[in-house]
Amino acid sequence: MPDLTVNGGKVRYELIGPEGGDTVVITPGGRFGMEYRGVRPFAEAFAAAGKRVLIWDRPNTGASDIQLYGRSESHMRAETLAGLVEQLGLGPIAVLGGSGGARDSIVFTIEYPHLVRRLVVWSIVGGAFSSISLASVYVLDEIRTLRRNGIDGILALKGRAGSWSDLVDANPANEQRLRDLGAEEFERVMWQWFEAYVPKATEAIPGVADHEMRQIDVPTLIVRGGEGDIDHPKRTSMEVHSLIRSSRFVEPPWPEDAWERGQALRDAGKGGIFDPWMDGVPTFLEFIDSEKGI
Repeated sequence: MPDLTVNGGKVRYELIGPEGGDTVVITPGGRFGMEYRGVRPFAEAFAAAGKRVLIWDRPNTGASDIQLYGRSESHMRAETLAGLVEQLGLGPIAVLGGSGGARDSIVFTIEYPHLVRRLVVWSIVGGAFSSISLASVYVLDEIRTLRRNGIDGILALKGRAGSWSDLVDANPANEQRLRDLGAEEFERVMWQWFEAYVPKATEAIPGVADHEMRQIDVPTLIVRGGEGDIDHPKRTSMEVHSLIRSSRFVEPPWPEDAWERGQALRDAGKGGIFDPWMDGVPTFLEFIDSEKGI
């Protein structure tokens, strides 16, 4: 698969679908790359509808180079996506993202509005529980490990999908990138990224001020969070809708408990957390193709 160098790091990507089609970029959540279960079939469904679809391994996912800089990990990824889109000559594009990919997509739209013509987000993380949960997943273990065992400890971290050791397995050059970065700089970035996950009254989603969200004026589709989804609360989706005046708010196109059911199926080895996204394809296509978007 091809890659491009953006801000000193290689970014793995793939374009699917006819060259003349409107461009859509799909960004999943977690530290999951474009080959994670559910992402490619979702992209292929848009390609089958005539779209030119960009899927990519964000920095710190899949086979792309590890990168550590910026106000938050989402801000770093937004900057990376902007470089990728500009080098490929793709903008303006429809930007789609779920879970952590929703946050990345919102930041991208805030920072690079000239590259976005539609924004579609679902499974949005926000609120005290899910924000603190993300801190435990993405930065707290890293800080503790660095202080005890340095970069060697980071390289040995396992136990969750998208660990640093997984990133080295997928791209061996990442080991040297981590060693060159060093424990002191790694820890400095972790503390900076940690700030995004500290719940704040003026941030509906981690690391994004409400006043920044109000700047979004591209047509936006927001899918309501599930009633029982503590990781992507219904309340957060409603808050984001209230902040983005150009947004349309819709009921989930998948079962109410899709997230919980997806986790159970994943843990049983019978499915994946992103599989339900396929149910959203018709709704998302209708919005992308609509004249006004709202």
